[in-house]
Parts: sequence; structure tokens; C-alpha cells
Amino acid sequence: MPASNEPAPRQSHDPANPEALLRFMTERWAKLRRRGGKVKAAGFHAARRLSLSEAFPGEALVIPTGHEKVRSNDTTFRFRPGTDFFYLTGSHEPDSVLMLLPEGAGHRSVLFVEPNPGKTNATFFTDRQKGELWVGARRGVAESRTWFGVDEARPLGDLHQTLSELPGPFRALRGLSGAVDARLKPQSDRDTAFGQHLAELRLLKDEAEVKELSAAIASTRRGFEDVIRRLSVARSEREIEGVFGLRARWEGNDVGYGTIAACGSHACVLHWTRNDGAVRAEDLLLLDAGVEGTSLYTADITRTLPIGGKFSPEQREVYTLVLSAQRAAFAEVKPGNDFLAPNRAAMRVLAHGLERMGILSDAEDALKEDHQFYRRYTLHNISHMLGLDVHDCARAREQTYKFGKLAAGMVLTVEPGLYFQPDDLTVPARYRGIGVRIEDDVLVTPAGYRNLSKGLPSDTAAVERWMARVWADAARPSV
Repeated sequence: MPASNEPAPRQSHDPANPEALLRFMTERWAKLRRRGGKVKAAGFHAARRLSLSEAFPGEALVIPTGHEKVRSNDTTFRFRPGTDFFYLTGSHEPDSVLMLLPEGAGHRSVLFVEPNPGKTNATFFTDRQKGELWVGARRGVAESRTWFGVDEARPLGDLHQTLSELPGPFRALRGLSGAVDARLKPQSDRDTAFGQHLAELRLLKDEAEVKELSAAIASTRRGFEDVIRRLSVARSEREIEGVFGLRARWEGNDVGYGTIAACGSHACVLHWTRNDGAVRAEDLLLLDAGVEGTSLYTADITRTLPIGGKFSPEQREVYTLVLSAQRAAFAEVKPGNDFLAPNRAAMRVLAHGLERMGILSDAEDALKEDHQFYRRYTLHNISHMLGLDVHDCARAREQTYKFGKLAAGMVLTVEPGLYFQPDDLTVPARYRGIGVRIEDDVLVTPAGYRNLSKGLPSDTAAVERWMARVWADAARPSV
């Protein structure tokens, strides 16, 4: 972890900086007024830190955000903060570390950040990695304390010494910062339990989180409609990906995950992200995409659209079966039910539908735990948690997640699918190459559930009307 006055390694194409230029560049700059106020949802971040503090009395807690990663030579991927760090701070800055240090009956929140020396230090124009003329100014120490509402902010240069002097027991979130991991002795069980607790803390969404998820879903609907407008002239799946990606960058931080724009038989590949296939009017488009808002909460929605605007009889039959499975799953989303209850309901509907189609000979036999023959056509379970990560709370223990109970405040996907591979001889030829998934984002409420993404039509007739309306609006001359 470089100190703030440590420049980025010099590249062979970099210009030399003579001493006279260094002096000239650091003179006669006006002092800019710093921003006031606090980060959005500062009160929620503080409440989350308090909850974490109460769970680990007397222990020092270390949560890094991580660092930029090299994409190619000296260019990096766009930085996305560590999920748990962001959940507790709201900060997007790379390299930062949050510590909760024991103090009295609770903890003192200390945020380690990159200082902002302004233009008094030549690194503002010589350091391509951190200099503000290259990447923009960071908030610095004093402003970070106020903006993020922590008890104290310190420069990153103090981090190593603080880590070396941690009083008493500690826990650290591992795998995000090599420097932190190297400085703190390994303690696998304690640190693993800490990561699990942070994930389980995020299982129940607060009011601010539901609001951000709803905004990301609304933006995602607009992205789907952008794609529909383009479908009449689109030639490649990559074009579809790019159209949706524009909406994600325009209204949010980015896409929440690699967009799946799968046309025709590519829809039978569950995570098809190559997106290099052709767009044909007679095929279906399985579009699995989500906008990640600037708050980093992401939507995760799938709609399967007839590219030409109308489902064929076979496409409609498969689609209708998947929709029936989703509706059966929705009925099982309620507090106190097993997390897997919606999945079991959906698989039962799909298996019996496959029997009616002549694909499975005996649905009940296929559903037996030691058979699971239906999974040849629907490999995945239908739900995962959703939030700051598209597969949220992944470090949570199985007994509190996969084998746990649904509770009010959880947000999960409900996404059954059927995928008939083009070379599957157990499937009648008329269905081969058809892949359908329908996915919605659902909030568990005290009385049952609320479908946060119901604004995107899902039954066949409504999908066809939706597409026709979007095309009609696009064709209407602007005033």
C-alpha cells in the first residue's frame, strides 16, 4: 500500500519533470472551498456500524475496501468498493480501511483514507495513479471524517502502525487487501466467522436499501425498453449488451453483473456473456440484466422476449410453463417458510409440465431426491439474495441462508427457467434450442411478499403488448 507521497512507477513514455517545472507547478493556486454535508444515508451506515459493534464487544474490527486492479499494464479496471466496507461507510474511494476500535462499552469508528495535499505536493500532477489532475481529487482526511460521519479519520500512512498496535483480540475481513492480510496474523476461524456475520447482517434490508433497490429496478426497466426499441434493427447480441450498458452508466454506477443477451439457443447456456451471436426475428432473446445504482445496489431481472414481437406456439408453451412455475414460487414467499420452499414449488410445476410435454415419463419419479431428472432441463435453483451484490450475502452460513427461514426484509430473486439444448434427443425437435427464464426481484414483507419488478410485464400477451407499445412510441415523430 503506497504512501500518499509515493509516486506511481515511472513508465518509459512518461515525460521528465525538471526541478523548475516542479516549483512552477506548485505555486499560485487558490484554495478551494471543501464540500460540506454528509454522505447519503449516513444515519443508516452509522446504525449498521453500531450493530456490528454490539456483536463483537471488546474486539478490534478491520474492514478494508480493496484496491484498484490492473487490467492491462498501467491501466486499471473501474474501481468498485468492497461490499461490506461500503455497507458500513458509503465510501467509493479505493485503498481505504475502516476500523472499529474498542472504546468504553462500544467502539470508535476510524476511517483510514488517502490524504489530499492539494497542489502543494508535486504528486498532484506527477502521480498517474492518485494525482488529482489525473484521476480527480480525493476528499482527504478532515473532509472524510465529516462526510462519512465517522468518529475519526486518519491518513493511510498511519495504517501499518495502527495495525501493529491493535489492543487485544481482533477480527479482519480477509482477501481484499494484501497489505492488511500480511500485517495481521492469520486466524482462520475467527476471521471466517466475522465475514459470515457481516454477510448475515445484510440479509435483512433496511428502508434505505429497499429504496435504492427500487430505484435500480426502475432504471433497469428503462434499460429493457431501450433494448426493445433497438431489437427491430439490432444485428448482434453485443449490440443489445451495449444498449443496456449505456442506460446503466447513464443512470447508475455500471451494470451489476455481466449482461446476458442470449438469442436463440444461446439462451440454453445459463451464464452466456460472450454475446457474440446474431439477432434473428424468429428467435427469443433471453435478457438477464441489471443496473447497479450509484449506491451500488443492483437489480437482477430476466425477461425472455420474442425478437419479432410475437411468440411462436412452441415458444409460448414453454414460456407459459415457466411463468406458472414462477407464480407457484411466489405463493411460497412468506416469513417463516424455508428459503427453498419457492424452489420446491417451482420444480414441482416444471416437472409435471415436462411430463405433459412428453419429455419426462413420470414427474413424481423425476422429483425424487435421489433422481432429480428434471434438472436436465432446469439446472439451477430459482432464488438467491439480492442487494449490494447480485448474489448477495454469499458468505452467510448455509443454516441461515440456503437452509434458513425467510424473514421480512429479505430481498431475493424468483427465477425459474427451462432450457432445451439443441442436441438433446430426450426433447421433441420442435422445442430444441428454446431457453426461457423469467426473473423478478421480491421483497419479503410481514404479510407475504412484494414484487419490486412487477412493472416489467411478464405474461405472454402483456410482453407482446409491451413490445408493440415501445415500438409504436419510438416510431412516433418527436415534437
